[in-house]
Amino acid sequence: MIVDCHTHINIGADDVEISEHLDAAEPVDVSIVLASGGASSEEANNKLSEYVGRHKEKMVGFAKLDPTKDGISIKNLESIRDKLGLEGVVLYCCSGGFHPTHSRAMRFYESAQEVGLPIFFHDTGDLKSDAVLDFAQPYLLDEIARTFEDLKIVIGGMGFPFVNQSLAMIAKHKNVYADLTVRTSNVWQIYNIVLSAYESGVMDKLFFGSGYPSGKAGECIETLLGFNKLLADTNLPTVPRGNIQSIIKCNVLELLGINR
Repeated sequence: MIVDCHTHINIGADDVEISEHLDAAEPVDVSIVLASGGASSEEANNKLSEYVGRHKEKMVGFAKLDPTKDGISIKNLESIRDKLGLEGVVLYCCSGGFHPTHSRAMRFYESAQEVGLPIFFHDTGDLKSDAVLDFAQPYLLDEIARTFEDLKIVIGGMGFPFVNQSLAMIAKHKNVYADLTVRTSNVWQIYNIVLSAYESGVMDKLFFGSGYPSGKAGECIETLLGFNKLLADTNLPTVPRGNIQSIIKCNVLELLGINR
């Protein structure tokens, strides 16, 4: 099974945008759609629920939540899962301006662990100038992973620019994974990240992501599989193709406890 663990769609998407998202998802078996950060949590989650509900065979939705403002009770999270049909939660700590271990956030993780909802930390990408980059550092998740050992955690975008922190975190904790969002224009960057993960022995903790709409799954897969060819006439180290394929074919849903 091929899972694209990182996609977005405009909550006000028209038929054209929806069609484009579905077309981009064609090369994969399942796309995880993360509720975007622009709208209120309630609006974003309701719209996302409608969308993934129409495409259950292909889409898995992750609800947006700000634990410092939104409901964090077990009842509220069960409603997200059972009523809205969303199967995980995405947090925007950096853009939202809250520390990952804020007291309300820690209570939220406790509830999420009990309900069985994985957490995707989305603190990379095109950040606005008022985003708090301090809160994007993956090492801040160490306390969360230690305290809630059964909570499934995904570090979005390899925690860029703090990639080495992400590698340390996924090596240290069995319940922490990282999303390798592939940028087709940044082959050298992808190469260095994958090589570092290979040398660190954590290739099995990486999930494939396209970051749609910034990338499309098919093109991202080609980039990931093809960067070794660019190094064929150099003395630079390569990563075995089988290890790269293991990222693409990783059973993300099973690892995150999402039952289909």
